[in-house]
Amino acid sequence: MKHAVIISTARTPFSKSWRGAFNITHGATLGGHVVEHAVRKAGVEPGLIEDVIMGCANPEGANGNNIGRQSALRAGLPVSVPGLTVNRFCSSGLQAVALAGQRIQTGECDILVAGGSESISCVQNELNMHMFQEAWLARHKPELYWPMLHTAETLATRYGVTREDQDRYGLQSQERAAKAQAQGLFLDEITPLTALWAKNDPKSGTLITEQRTIEQDDAIRADTSYEGLSSIRPVLQGGSVSAGNASQICDGASACVLMAEDVAERKGLEAMGRFAGFAVAGCEPDEMGLGPIYAIPKLLAKHGLDINDIDLWELNEAFAVQVLLCRNRLGIPNDRLNVNGGAIAMGHPYGATGSRLVGHLMIEGKRRKARWGVATMCIGGGQGAAALFEIF
Repeated sequence: MKHAVIISTARTPFSKSWRGAFNITHGATLGGHVVEHAVRKAGVEPGLIEDVIMGCANPEGANGNNIGRQSALRAGLPVSVPGLTVNRFCSSGLQAVALAGQRIQTGECDILVAGGSESISCVQNELNMHMFQEAWLARHKPELYWPMLHTAETLATRYGVTREDQDRYGLQSQERAAKAQAQGLFLDEITPLTALWAKNDPKSGTLITEQRTIEQDDAIRADTSYEGLSSIRPVLQGGSVSAGNASQICDGASACVLMAEDVAERKGLEAMGRFAGFAVAGCEPDEMGLGPIYAIPKLLAKHGLDINDIDLWELNEAFAVQVLLCRNRLGIPNDRLNVNGGAIAMGHPYGATGSRLVGHLMIEGKRRKARWGVATMCIGGGQGAAALFEIF
């Protein structure tokens, strides 16, 4: 079996959906930008790319029509480079990286781009809901159609996770992300993007646009306090999940270049790390946030590792409640988990986040001289995904 290595990573800044700089930016614009820059950073001839695999959780409208193929063309790659779109909801970007790694491991391909793109602003409120629910599933597994917010509240109630616990974790995410941003720790992965931004003109009442360049994640709040978080009203009356302890909805994209290790060596390219393996697992849909609890042991067992062997963890912060339950049940050390914050602070463009976790794991792992890193996520519908990387 061949070894698959990550050569480069690039992502857009993550910008608040509907209000942020990318609120009228097409998914292919976002995807093409990161694919172009990941390939450029890798120093690979574009024509050698054998496929572009992009994850997307809502692949319709401005994310539709095969966003993988659109991103490849928008990136300026030759027309001979094909494109593929994959959907495993919030883990779509991680699934794309895993597919690329596995195709290289089998010897099918040598050089691939994998990542994800999500324009939530342009798509989420316009989703096609025609015949959304299947009748048998709606009767027997109605939780499959629950909003993720309901699953988070279910976990909090069922397992006794308090509002204070969730807000304390939300504060930790903001503090860690703000500190990392101030220290420039995201600069190696972010590629600034100039886009048209739309807003209502309060004087004329019309929609106006202006060009804006965004250079860093705009959802991170350095002035966050526990008092401020605890004063935010819960989304559901009587609940404990609020905007301060859940992932922020953002637009963005991320991509990585993966290559067969022997090919990288022949080309004299320095690898960031090696893709080691991937696992997915299912769980009850109403407990979808616990997916990593089932996927992680499955992954580690395949490689003869345990929790303490992993030097760095990136666990997507869909909601503070599910991160806390996964961390505590698995025994993940808090000082190795989301060390520079996560989606509660910097946002969660569904299809892009998995690739962002991988890229950040490579960069931060090198800073810390880590060897093993895991990127993991819960997935709507009751699933978990986890990928193992050896960091160079």
